[in-house]
Amino acid sequence: MGALSPWHIILIAIVALLLFGPNKLPELGRGFGKMFREFKDATNGNGNNSSADDQPTLARKEINPEVSNSESNK
Repeated sequence: MGALSPWHIILIAIVALLLFGPNKLPELGRGFGKMFREFKDATNGNGNNSSADDQPTLARKEINPEVSNSESNK
């Protein structure tokens, strides 16, 4: 199998446009870009572990402050 020719890329772009529509494609592109960036950072060891771990606990504290207060009092 050879590499993708420009016609293959154009055909894939048309199919993606028909499936997702012009409004959803930029959002999908940002999602894939973020995914590849995070994968690259994780494989290079440049990942920031503290921000990924802190976000769920911050969200939980904002939703239910009694849970975080009872956990800190123990």
